[in-house]
Amino acid sequence: MATKSLNIAMVCDFFHPVAGGVENHIFMLASNLIRRGHKVIIITHSHPSTRHGIRWMIPGIKVYHIPFKTLVSSATLPNFLTFLPYLRPILLRERIDLVHGHASLSSLAHEGILHSHLLGARTVFTDHSLFGFDDATGILTNKLLEAALRNVDAVICVSNTGRENTVLRASLHPSIAHVIPNAVIAEQFRPSPTLLDTTTINIVVVSRLAYRKGVDLLVATAPRICSLFPNVNFIVGGDGPKLVELLQMREKHMLQDRITLLGPIRHKDVREVLIEGSIFLNTSLTEAFCIGILEAACAGLYVVSTRVGGVPEVLPEDMISFAEPEEDDVVRALSDAISHVSRGNHDPHKAHERVRGMYDWAHVAERTEVVYRGVLDSEPRELWDRIKRTASLGIFAGPIFMIILVVDCYFFMFLEWLMPREDLHYVEQEWDTRRFTDICRDELQEQQA
Repeated sequence: MATKSLNIAMVCDFFHPVAGGVENHIFMLASNLIRRGHKVIIITHSHPSTRHGIRWMIPGIKVYHIPFKTLVSSATLPNFLTFLPYLRPILLRERIDLVHGHASLSSLAHEGILHSHLLGARTVFTDHSLFGFDDATGILTNKLLEAALRNVDAVICVSNTGRENTVLRASLHPSIAHVIPNAVIAEQFRPSPTLLDTTTINIVVVSRLAYRKGVDLLVATAPRICSLFPNVNFIVGGDGPKLVELLQMREKHMLQDRITLLGPIRHKDVREVLIEGSIFLNTSLTEAFCIGILEAACAGLYVVSTRVGGVPEVLPEDMISFAEPEEDDVVRALSDAISHVSRGNHDPHKAHERVRGMYDWAHVAERTEVVYRGVLDSEPRELWDRIKRTASLGIFAGPIFMIILVVDCYFFMFLEWLMPREDLHYVEQEWDTRRFTDICRDELQEQQA
């Protein structure tokens, strides 16, 4: 018996043309859900002069760019009610069954979950990050997340560590939290066909150059490694506020010929950077999963990483070395990895095949669909139950978010009167999954050629 195809809306501030882990996750998940016969649209904010209105992305992903301005890091200002006049006609016209929000710092995702029940759509949220409990940013973010997910139907996390973190931060019942890891397209990260000369070892870093990514550790350890190992060089790809400190370090220690700074790298060019090296270094201070580690291992690199968050869950122990997030231990782990690779103990092609067998986007989409169908088969919450659950957020947050929920309902009723559903132009299914299969086959043949 054939299962009914679903109409899914993914909502997030973070999406292309900005490049990053969340953006790539949404694109790949949407692509593979379309391949399974579902309809997927993306709702994100506009990018002035480049992205606005409705755009199409191969393979058949329709993207709605809402005209909201961003604050920092491509995130919009929380606005709650002003998103509803945009979201309502989109969900109605596209006949959306389920809204899938992504990322704790995405206001659009939280607001999409808040408004969706008014339109009869069920909700799922994916958390891609870890946050603490003892700093001002974490406390505020966690309370907002708890309020946003008070009535969500299911939550997906990319690691078991991330699941524990999200359940605690948002005060969720563990039964609605699921773990589905990221994945990688193995064909796009094939190792170099020629063996690298182990007399010179390149350590590759591809990351956003920000504090959270532990760039300070890189600044401290790179000169020490260069001093200890004259045959070791660094290749650093990425951009961010910490780039200046890397430049200053390189000038101070006169390492211009040993530390190459490539600047921003397009995702399609990442493999070409990775295969120049033998070791991949990740110095993050917090990570829920770290897709960069997976891509590097798939490209055949041996990985050295700080032992933080969900990173220990990503690779088998013989493919990665861990260090505590402190300078001396990173130097120790890198020194061991250099010796390991120099002795020829790491086989890039074997590593590639192992990653190919462990991580696959088709499997991620299949598991995500199971979560979707479980949500759609469950009983939706009534409005009064939503109000009571929202009021239980606390003595201050409870009344505030309860008022927002009630006002949201009245505003929705006003929009129903102002723009009746019967006056909307409903979208017919534009995408034929057979065309998706043809495009995928043509692209794969191009890559192999």
